[in-house]
Amino acid sequence: MDAPLSEGASLELPDAKRHHLGTVLRLSVGDTVTLFNGDGHEYAARVSEATRKRLAVEIEALSTPRRESTLSLTLVQAIARGDRMDFALAKAVELGVARIRPVFTERGQIKLKGERLAKKQAHWQAVAESAAEQSGRLICPAISPAIDLGQLLADDDEDEHADGGSTLRLMLAPEAARSLSEIVSTPCVCLLIGPESGLSHTEIEQASAAGWQALALGPRILRTETAGMAAIAALQTAWGDLAG
Repeated sequence: MDAPLSEGASLELPDAKRHHLGTVLRLSVGDTVTLFNGDGHEYAARVSEATRKRLAVEIEALSTPRRESTLSLTLVQAIARGDRMDFALAKAVELGVARIRPVFTERGQIKLKGERLAKKQAHWQAVAESAAEQSGRLICPAISPAIDLGQLLADDDEDEHADGGSTLRLMLAPEAARSLSEIVSTPCVCLLIGPESGLSHTEIEQASAAGWQALALGPRILRTETAGMAAIAALQTAWGDLAG
């Protein structure tokens, strides 16, 4: 939901939500539903009207369950082909990332600009919103506008000097000598995942010069959509909210 939500409020759901709840799930008057709009809370509501063209609810209660990780994790994801990108974004949201920054890389095979890029950005945000709803997130991670990795690294190098380097910047690299167990925990992490064919040597050198630490994640080489999922799960287990 994009609209403001509050206890006691009545509202009509937009067509897409009406169709899903009324036609697909077949909710009727008196049934309950949980709403969220990314403001950090969720809202228990009851269906007050359900017709073919209108579905209205009344919000009965607000709650703030502990569903967001204490680890502030930003995923920098090299843009992948087809469903691989959708999969990577959805699983990252389910695993609790706070922000996602798509990047174009030297070895990446995706070239988008103009209207095509704008449509893809909207699609990626919709994927994130759907994953946030499905997983019960209280916020919906924003998908930043896609930029070249070189530009992001240059900007982050400037930001690091401005904020004292408070964000730990990690990049997955199969040849890296360090593992996660050798890195000191921190509440704020930025994780870089390369494309299907990996980051180029130039990109790795540029990232290292900008303060990014190379990280190895086990002995096997993972696909780009698997690498992000595995690394996020490992970080959330070590420093976030998957440890139990």
